[in-house]
Amino acid sequence: MALIITDECINCDVCEPECPNGAISQGDEIYVIDPELCTECVGQYETSQCVEVCPVDCIIVDPDHTESEEELQGKYEKLVGDGRVSPVSPEADG
Repeated sequence: MALIITDECINCDVCEPECPNGAISQGDEIYVIDPELCTECVGQYETSQCVEVCPVDCIIVDPDHTESEEELQGKYEKLVGDGRVSPVSPEADG
């Protein structure tokens, strides 16, 4: 499942740099998440990094882009294989 940012977003700028896939960008009014790049940090971290840092809890599962953990892992592996994202070293998560 990709994540989505709701209209409760306060444009605080903390989520964008936390996304290891570069899936978060400034939209017209609030930040947005590209579902093609969002893996919910599967393959990289134990939890979704943007959700962890969001001060208003406005990042939720996107009901229009549901994926299993296996599908998210496959998406991550494809993004790494294509060179679109860099793999995270195990020591980065701890």
